[in-house]
This record gives sequence, C-alpha cells and structure tokens, in this order.
Amino acid sequence: MTTIIGLASDHAGFEMKEYIRHLLDKQGIQTVDFGAYSAESVNYADYGHRLARAIESGEVSKGIAVCGSGNGINMTLNKHAAIRSALCWNDEIVRLARAHNDANVMALPGRFLPLEATDAMVAIFLNTPFEGGRHQTRIDAIPCH
Repeated sequence: MTTIIGLASDHAGFEMKEYIRHLLDKQGIQTVDFGAYSAESVNYADYGHRLARAIESGEVSKGIAVCGSGNGINMTLNKHAAIRSALCWNDEIVRLARAHNDANVMALPGRFLPLEATDAMVAIFLNTPFEGGRHQTRIDAIPCH
C-alpha cells in the first residue's frame, strides 16, 4: 500500500505545514494538502475535519496537522471515531504516540517549535511501528460505547 500523508493547518500552522510538505516532497512521499493555503486567518476545525474524513475514507493513510498550540486542531481531529491524534512536541512523545497509542495523526504546535525540530519528528512518526500487545487492549477501550 502506498503511504499518502494528509496535511492540515490553520493560519498559525501554515508555515510549518508548508515546511513539512516540502520536506516530504523531497523524500518522495506523496501528500494531500487539505489547507489552509495561506497565513490568512481561518478556523482550524474546518481543516481538521477535512483531514479526519480523508483518513476515515482511506484517501490518506496518516496525517500531520498544525495549529498555533496544536490543541485546537488536535481536539477537532479526535472528535472522529477513527482518529487517534496525538499532540506532539518532541521526538520521544512522537515515538510513544506511534508505538503505544497507534496515533494516525501527529498534531504540532506551530507557534512553539522551530521548523527544523519537525524533521526528526516527522521521520519518527512515519517510521515507528505500533507495538500492539497490551497497547492494543488500551486502543480498543478508547471508543465510547
């Protein structure tokens, strides 16, 4: 299966999203950009929902989302039952989000990280496998019944 990464941001995350899009493009990784498409003020929820629906439909396999603090777009994404979005701010948090939580979206705080910090974080997000085992039981308990 081809890995296609969905990208989404609001205006505050636009610069970081573009940086990551170019980073992935240089690596030959296909992306779909769900917006925002400029630094003009927009609502993060609009773009978070677009990304979440694309993951749910299988259009993209994983996502990277950015807003100012990372919180708003992360909360939006996690309203979707099939999404496990993790707010990430360093390499170890990213590794644990994938290995223990099987995160399918990495949410980043665009106003609080230098752009270059995302290089390693993106690689970790894309290359760390889910460990399963005891962690699968926890993942299975997430949905409300």
